[in-house]
Amino acid sequence: MSPAVPDFAPSTRGLHFLNAFPAGTPALPGLPATVSIPHFGAISINDASNGLCGGMVFAVRDYFESGTPPPPDSSPPGPDTPLFRFLVQRLIDSWNLPTGVLRYLYLMNPGLPDHETWFEPWAHGRAWVMQEQEWPRIRADLDAGRLCPLGLIRKKSWNPMDLSHQHQVLAYGYDLTADILTILVYDPNNPDNDDVTMTLSVQDAHGASVAYSPTDDQFPDVFCFFRVAYVPKTPPG
Repeated sequence: MSPAVPDFAPSTRGLHFLNAFPAGTPALPGLPATVSIPHFGAISINDASNGLCGGMVFAVRDYFESGTPPPPDSSPPGPDTPLFRFLVQRLIDSWNLPTGVLRYLYLMNPGLPDHETWFEPWAHGRAWVMQEQEWPRIRADLDAGRLCPLGLIRKKSWNPMDLSHQHQVLAYGYDLTADILTILVYDPNNPDNDDVTMTLSVQDAHGASVAYSPTDDQFPDVFCFFRVAYVPKTPPG
């Protein structure tokens, strides 16, 4: 196994509850229902049932880097708890507004090719983005012993409302054999699972695709991943 962040495993240092919150649960009292994204209009944000994966990923790194064990809770926190409020704030932080959201919107655009093509010279394909742009940044973090939040594109769509179907995970190690890369991740949708991985070829820009395990029945494909900018915060005790 190639480098992995020492002393980290989802089963011991991840949050132990599932990324699942009741429908209609407002993320934060007083938080606006929407945010305005240039050229795309208003996007709904104040609904925790859409998931708090980005907040959970950031919180796990916050707990790990502060040397604090994660909460032992196996059920999601209620909306009136400090942990829930922290997860929501970290979710907003993970979007890195507006540039982070624009990154999702660009990579989920159905007009963007998956692979390099001669007839669409206006943009590199998603395979190139993963192999040439994002993987070197992710590898630098992991080689230095740093956890790395990743944004995942799971649905291609012109509709900004489909941002809620994208996802975030936390990379903590990798294995690189020949041209096959396997990234180890903490997935808020698979708590306590140390066997969640993403696998792809890092050389074939015309045929690379991501294999995600275990497969999500609702979103079986991962079309692209990218490194998410992170700034630490102190988590609740």
